[in-house]
Amino acid sequence: MRARQLEMFCTLMQAGTVTAAAARLNISQPALSQMLLHAEDQLGFRLFDRVRGRLVPTQEALDLFPEAERIFAELAAFRRRTRDMRQGRTGIVRMAASAPPAMTLVPQAMAAFRAAHPDIVVRSQIAPMRHIVQMLRDGDISVGVVMNDKPHPDIRVEVIGQSCLACLLPDDHPLARRTEIGLEDLQDQTLISYRPETLPGALLASLCDAAGQDFAPSIEIDVSISALPFVQQGLGVAIVDGLLPWDQFRGVVQRPFHPRTGLPIALLTHATRPPTGAADMMRAQLLKTHPQG
Repeated sequence: MRARQLEMFCTLMQAGTVTAAAARLNISQPALSQMLLHAEDQLGFRLFDRVRGRLVPTQEALDLFPEAERIFAELAAFRRRTRDMRQGRTGIVRMAASAPPAMTLVPQAMAAFRAAHPDIVVRSQIAPMRHIVQMLRDGDISVGVVMNDKPHPDIRVEVIGQSCLACLLPDDHPLARRTEIGLEDLQDQTLISYRPETLPGALLASLCDAAGQDFAPSIEIDVSISALPFVQQGLGVAIVDGLLPWDQFRGVVQRPFHPRTGLPIALLTHATRPPTGAADMMRAQLLKTHPQG
């Protein structure tokens, strides 16, 4: 029995008459009668006896109805779920972000998104940019947030904000009394910062080159959060992105870095694979959130 025939059978059993069932199904009575005859022909037995112009369920119909009603209810629920997914009212969003936006931008966007769409499940993880790009290519995630606007041939890159470089110091460090810190202030300091091949590392190397200085961190990092324990242990002064909520960590202070140097925050999606309705709504929410650090 096909889905439409199942619907017809359940409606006939519930309505009791061809007239009422046809009205519920929004079809004519002859069309309903023809559908019933076709279903009985496929089954090989009668579902209803015609008694004085009325349809009376056979014993086979009475035996089948509880199971048919359960299956029809599940089918109706499945249809509602697919409709909700199509319209973005339910579903799942898989996303990944590098550490700074994962700890700031993503929670801000998530709060608004969850308030508006409480039935949508969000799976969020932290990963470096190269992994996020590959996960988008593999279809493991639909949305990525990174601190790099590097173009990729199969990835859509949308800059949604920026963060500025900052200095992270032990709270008892002499430079902590400064309102801002420049390259000249760090000449005699043990420097903790990015590898030169990263975007912030390349920007800092360019600034140092223009100032006639060498960019040579004594402790190299890939992501800014890894500098935190080194600074807390008094191992040096770090130049990191200003997006992370550094003031929430004990034993350190954050000061603006001079000259002001911005790092892009970009939203990544696959260039040719359309996102689901839920993922597209998450993308829209992230676009509305404009972090500055």
